[in-house]
Amino acid sequence: MSLNRADTLNFLSKMSFRRIWNGFKVVCSFYLTKWFKKPIQWGLPFTISMEPTTACNLRCPECPSGLRAFSRPTGNLKEDFFRKTINELYRELIYLIFYFQGEPYINPKFLDMVKYANEKGIYTITSTNGHFLSDDNAKKTIESGLDRLIISVDGTTQEVYENYRKEGTLENVLQGARNMVKWKKKMNSKTPHIIFQFLVVKPNEHQIPDIYRLAEEIGVDEVKLKTAQVYDYKNGNPLIPTIEKYARYKETEDGSWKVKNKLLNHCWKLWHSCVITWDGLVVPCCFDKDATHRLGDLKDQKFVDLWQGEAYDAFRRQLLKGRDQIDICKNCTEGCKVWA
Repeated sequence: MSLNRADTLNFLSKMSFRRIWNGFKVVCSFYLTKWFKKPIQWGLPFTISMEPTTACNLRCPECPSGLRAFSRPTGNLKEDFFRKTINELYRELIYLIFYFQGEPYINPKFLDMVKYANEKGIYTITSTNGHFLSDDNAKKTIESGLDRLIISVDGTTQEVYENYRKEGTLENVLQGARNMVKWKKKMNSKTPHIIFQFLVVKPNEHQIPDIYRLAEEIGVDEVKLKTAQVYDYKNGNPLIPTIEKYARYKETEDGSWKVKNKLLNHCWKLWHSCVITWDGLVVPCCFDKDATHRLGDLKDQKFVDLWQGEAYDAFRRQLLKGRDQIDICKNCTEGCKVWA
């Protein structure tokens, strides 16, 4: 059995009739929305992102955590709030992403929360910069039942890596990956499925072949290439790759730059997923990094009331009128990632 197949089978093992039926309702309501041009919402999200923390040890240039540039409070997700939220949603929930902003492993209760979600039969995933995968943490990660671990490795030499991952140490990340692979073998565990994620930018695009070689040497399960979101792109940006396939942006005849793909006036994310910040705010997607489009607050509301509430309905209606009128949508396109 290939490792990708093992990951797929593990994901399918999380299915139940209730989750499948909920997913069917969500998909149907999304397509009915597209056809009738008005928001129809059935079911509950089958994917959510929860933010373990806004803190981070690195200073990446296109990240609010790295730039220490949040306009919202910083803090850690509390375990009791997490359990309360999961208890409300787990029967329909298939896929839980433990990530929004910040480095998840900074939250001291992070792996305890992963374990709780795993016990509820939810497929769990996190994304890490890899600096906290000590031997002990690697073992605890296996024990938590985490299903998928994305490790950001945006360069195969220290010089290139630190171009984007400011204040990061590549060897620490690679050793963390080795620790994970070692403990998976030692504990005869099929999880987590370990991925090297390579954010393709101009300074590292020449190292794409090397990341595959490095992943194979260490024993990582998969490599994924990701295109980079750049905030200041209109006049060009030194991070935009020269390889067109990996760039979200293209140069126009007048020398300015624009988002390459067409903005469609619908968005699948508004129907099947949402993001919950560490302090309980619900926002439409991961592009709302400062939580400016607050569609509800789980400290005061039940999720089901919020999901079908007036604020969400109004945002979906606005989206159908024109994504180019919503600030967080202007620098986003469906299918903006390049998987390899």
